[in-house]
Amino acid sequence: MRAVLDVNVLISALLAPAGSSAAILLHWLRGAFDLVVNADLLAELTAALRYPKLLARIAPGDGAAFVDLLKREALVAESTALPPPARSRDPRDDYLLALAAAANAVLVSWDRDLLDLPGVPVQSPPQFLESMGTGE
Repeated sequence: MRAVLDVNVLISALLAPAGSSAAILLHWLRGAFDLVVNADLLAELTAALRYPKLLARIAPGDGAAFVDLLKREALVAESTALPPPARSRDPRDDYLLALAAAANAVLVSWDRDLLDLPGVPVQSPPQFLESMGTGE
């Protein structure tokens, strides 16, 4: 099984180590599924980790180490030179849908706009855990 984790899931995992987002990362580290990232996702995550409200809760070194872990251990897909087709209400999220489609992966997100798209395999973190047989 392959999954693309939205940046909101990755940040949530860092902020709430006992939550479902963190549980997903633990399952990934144990080999339960392949995590797929690309340069766009890593750039968005790196930028988000610089937000003042997150810097107050996540030490810069911890954020950088997390990004490095993803670069080392996740499947790094190439970013496409072409813009992805518009599918979501927020065009900044379309690259996630394109990445998940290209990788034949489910997209895991807390974003209700993405969760409500018809015909797109998007699950919330609790739904994804349940689909792996490890629901919380």
